[in-house]
Amino acid sequence: MAEMLPYIWIGIAVLLGIVEISTTQLVSIWFVIAAIVTAVSSATFLYDCLLWQIVLFVAVSGICLIATRPLVKKLKSNKGTRTNADKYIGRVGKVISDIGYNTYTGQVEVDGSKWTAVSADNSVIVAGTTIKVLEIKGVKLIVTPVEN
Repeated sequence: MAEMLPYIWIGIAVLLGIVEISTTQLVSIWFVIAAIVTAVSSATFLYDCLLWQIVLFVAVSGICLIATRPLVKKLKSNKGTRTNADKYIGRVGKVISDIGYNTYTGQVEVDGSKWTAVSADNSVIVAGTTIKVLEIKGVKLIVTPVEN
């Protein structure tokens, strides 16, 4: 049985690798690494001690998890993909087509670019009014009138 343990650990690594490939998130990569390390050790110095192999597998898995935690937190804290359109948030522009009649959407011009816009509070904003961009949702600017 002891001569089969390296192959069993390789099988576990392959199985966990398939699980990792079939998911869109890092789920089992740490366990794949631990299974490979354990397979190598079981073929060399931990040849016949299954208990120590399991301890090694758990220890390497834990070390991998702890070592990559800062990277995972950094990737997870990304609040979405920023685009060049984000530069319009906070900018001031002019309404060129009334906002709020019939469809609640109108058109604004900000820094020379024309956008479809919606009033932040669903109020009517007439053409010629100066507005400020609060946010972008999809392809529409959410705007509010600016007091002159």
